[in-house]
Amino acid sequence: MWETFTDHLEVLWGAGVALGIVILLTPAVGGMARLLGVVDEPSPRRLNRRAVPRLGGIALFFGIFVPALAFLPLGRETKGLLLGAAVATTVGAIDDFRGLVWWEKLGGQVAAAAIPTGFGIWVHRFTFPIVGVHALPEWVGVPLTILWIVAIMNMVNFLDGLDGLAAGVCAISGFTFCLIALSLGRPEPAILAAVVLGACVGFLRHNFYPARIFMGDSGALLLGFVLAALSVQGLLKTAAVATLFFPLIVLAVPIIDTSFVVAKRLKYGRPVYTADRSHLHHRFMNIGFSQRRAAVTMWAWCAVLSGAALALRFLRPHAHGVWHTGPTIGIVAIGAFALAASIYMVYLLEIVKLANPRIRRREQEAREAARRTA
Repeated sequence: MWETFTDHLEVLWGAGVALGIVILLTPAVGGMARLLGVVDEPSPRRLNRRAVPRLGGIALFFGIFVPALAFLPLGRETKGLLLGAAVATTVGAIDDFRGLVWWEKLGGQVAAAAIPTGFGIWVHRFTFPIVGVHALPEWVGVPLTILWIVAIMNMVNFLDGLDGLAAGVCAISGFTFCLIALSLGRPEPAILAAVVLGACVGFLRHNFYPARIFMGDSGALLLGFVLAALSVQGLLKTAAVATLFFPLIVLAVPIIDTSFVVAKRLKYGRPVYTADRSHLHHRFMNIGFSQRRAAVTMWAWCAVLSGAALALRFLRPHAHGVWHTGPTIGIVAIGAFALAASIYMVYLLEIVKLANPRIRRREQEAREAARRTA
């Protein structure tokens, strides 16, 4: 009981310290980025109308690293996670400074993702509903873990195209992972997830529209790395039923966005790593949403899906071998609402576009502009 209370206090302290560090440090990092010339200039592919400094990921890194050292026992897994986070941030910062060829960037991401696996953070087993727990040999679990971490790093990076969008989605994901990890008796991942939540909320103070600083690749790769590693350390390594689905539901928005973009690029024969304006947030802008409205809409979508993940964890319709009517109805209702929200997003992005020739023409012009600048 006392240990649980202490864990909850450390969760709150970790989030609060991260929040304070990022709020205070971000303006200094932005000033440094301007002095070094690391800024995003306006362009046809970008949404900002003025030069905005990058490198916000440096502030996020210290906002995560310092409270992690303060509130987490410096065990083997924590060392591996923090070392990997440092490498991920460094790779992103180098890309922010001078740009990296896609294979150089991918190599750095793989190197960062491989570090925590060497310290014991890898998928040892999967728990499938009905079938049960299945152990994985190291030669399968380690490559799967690296692939998962690299994928989430790139998904968060792809999502970071709208003021406050990636930070808000990562804050919601951190909050959800924290609650689930606590319920699974995993205090260390819960504390780190709370730290991510605090850091992202603190960054939103400077990053929400109109943004005064961007997180850049340094921040996007850092947040993607930490969330992916947390999902393995706090969820996928447990034997709890349905933990396989928690990360997929919580991170569904960046997963859907990346899947859609990759499919589009393959359809039109463009390289997967080439930037364009086919992301979900660009499509919201094309149908007339403001940056604020588009970001808040996608936050709401992420929050609804995260709520479904929490319902799956905390409402137990089949406890002790007996089906319970109330929890069953609750899960079905929440799941139906999450599905309806997702269908509504498809309606907004596809049906509204098809019904409006002006929107279709605007998307065509955006694709042509992206093709010219590629």
